[in-house]
Amino acid sequence: MPSESNRRPVIFGEVLFDHFPDGSVVLGGAPFNVAWHLQAFGLAPRLISRVGDDALGRRIRDAMLSWGMDTAGLQLDSAHPTGTVQVSIQDGEPSFEIVAERAYDFISGDQIPPTRASILYHGSLAIRHQDSRLALQGLKQQLGAPVFVDVNLRPPWWQREEVAALLLGARWAKLNHDELALLMPAGDDLEARTRGLIADYGLELLIVTRGKRGAAVYAADGEALQVAPAATVSVVDAVGAGDAFASVWLLGLSLGWPLAQTLERAQAFASAMVGVRGATVQDAAFYRPYTDTWGLATS
Repeated sequence: MPSESNRRPVIFGEVLFDHFPDGSVVLGGAPFNVAWHLQAFGLAPRLISRVGDDALGRRIRDAMLSWGMDTAGLQLDSAHPTGTVQVSIQDGEPSFEIVAERAYDFISGDQIPPTRASILYHGSLAIRHQDSRLALQGLKQQLGAPVFVDVNLRPPWWQREEVAALLLGARWAKLNHDELALLMPAGDDLEARTRGLIADYGLELLIVTRGKRGAAVYAADGEALQVAPAATVSVVDAVGAGDAFASVWLLGLSLGWPLAQTLERAQAFASAMVGVRGATVQDAAFYRPYTDTWGLATS
């Protein structure tokens, strides 16, 4: 097994609060969600993000500290507030109203501490503003680590050219079936579109989540695997399901798990996450069945 220092992922991007129709407010943001899960799985990730000098920002820092997370990469912004999102749910599927000009849009490359990483994970939302986009570019140059891109196409906060540039610099990528169709409209079916995207961007792996139909992974060497959720999955909301899925993929890549095993475990964990409100769980017991079964060393 790789040493702790050699298998530490660095996670870059947004941290925010999801506001739900029932009045509940839950910590969120795809990169934050992934980092939160990885901390529970024992990988001690470093999150690079930015919060406002406000009550919500203090709640985020306090939550990270109570979860045992590293806060060295969490920047403080006195000019812009902490990120927020209004979530609406229809037929179990979420839609998002993402507020602009939030602190995570202004991540400063100059304030990122010296960092080493086995994997760099980032999404596509945080690059909507030039400041965070430039910070990410500098971080990639500093780390020289393989990149996992989690595509999150949230209208109107994405441009095809920018997403294409991100994919060209990635080894692995994840997206959902709707995002695949947007980026790769040509192709008669899921596999044709996936193979086209892999070829166009030189990806080693492309992971496609399909909601109630499960997920699939396609490798550049021709390997293809699919998984479906159990018939008994209880759904509260699907917010953060893809982030839960991505976190287990990062775990599997870090620990050298076989593709089939990683896919099955990612689906199992994502299926558990849709049974709770929001994208993070602040109860270590929620993770214990997975850490015990998967043989993970956690503190």
